[in-house]
Amino acid sequence: MASSRELHWLLTSAATATIAVASCISLAQTPAPETPSNPPAKAVQPVSITSPLAQVTPEVLGDSLMARQRYQAAIEAYKKAPPDASTWNKMGIAYQMMFNLTDATRCYEASLRINPKSSNVLNNMGTVYDAQKNYGTAERYYRKALKVDPKSALILKNLGTDLLAQRKYKKGWEVYKSALAIDPLIFDHNTRPRVENAASVEERGAMNYYMAKGCVRAGMPERAIEYLRMAINEGFTNPKKIVADTEFATLHGLPAFEELLAAQKMQ
Repeated sequence: MASSRELHWLLTSAATATIAVASCISLAQTPAPETPSNPPAKAVQPVSITSPLAQVTPEVLGDSLMARQRYQAAIEAYKKAPPDASTWNKMGIAYQMMFNLTDATRCYEASLRINPKSSNVLNNMGTVYDAQKNYGTAERYYRKALKVDPKSALILKNLGTDLLAQRKYKKGWEVYKSALAIDPLIFDHNTRPRVENAASVEERGAMNYYMAKGCVRAGMPERAIEYLRMAINEGFTNPKKIVADTEFATLHGLPAFEELLAAQKMQ
C-alpha cells in the first residue's frame, strides 16, 4: 500500500503459528497487475510539509501519516479531504489497522456506495468479515471482487485461506494453486505488515499445511518446512502423511526436512 507493490498490500496475514485467515487489504482504487481494477496508484511516500514545493492536500497528508503508521492522525486528515471512494477506503484501512472493525466496515460501505464495483474495497470488506470469523460472508465478498478482477492473486489467496478456514480444504487448495499460477511469490508475506486473527488450532494447522504446499510450488522449501513443522505441532498432519503427499516430493533429501521427520519419529 505504501509502494507500488506494498500499496496494494497494506496488510497481509497468511497462515503462520498464530494466523488463521489471510488478510490482504487493498488501498488503491485502481487496478494493478497483482491486485484490483483501475490504473496503479502512486506510491504513498512521507512528504515534508515544510517544503515550499510540497502540495500538501489533506489526502496527501493522510497518505504520509499512513506511511508512518500514524493511523488516527491519518483518519483526521482524510476526513478533511473530498469524501470520494478512495478516501473512504483509505480511512477504512486506517481503522482496520487499529483493529476498529466497526468503523472500518462503515468506511468501506461508504466507498462501495460510490463505487460498488471496486475489487479493492470488496476485498477489504472480505478481510473484515474474515477477522470476525464470519467466513461465509467474507467468501461472498471475495467472489464479488473476483468477478471484477478475476486475475487478482491477492484476492484468490484471500479466498483460498477463507475456504480453508471453513474446512473446505480441497477447494481452498485449488484456489491457492490459481493464485500461485498468477503470482508465484504470493506466499512471500514476510515483507508486508499483517493483522493477525486468532483461530482454532485445527484451522491454523490446516492453513499451515496448505501454505507449506504453496511455498513448495513457489520454490521456497525452507519456509515450506517451517509451515510443516507448525502443522505437525498443531496436530493437523504427521510425518507419514507428509511423506505420502507427492506435493512434498522435492523436499526429500533436504537436511532440514529429514531432521523434521526424524525428530517427529523420536517423539
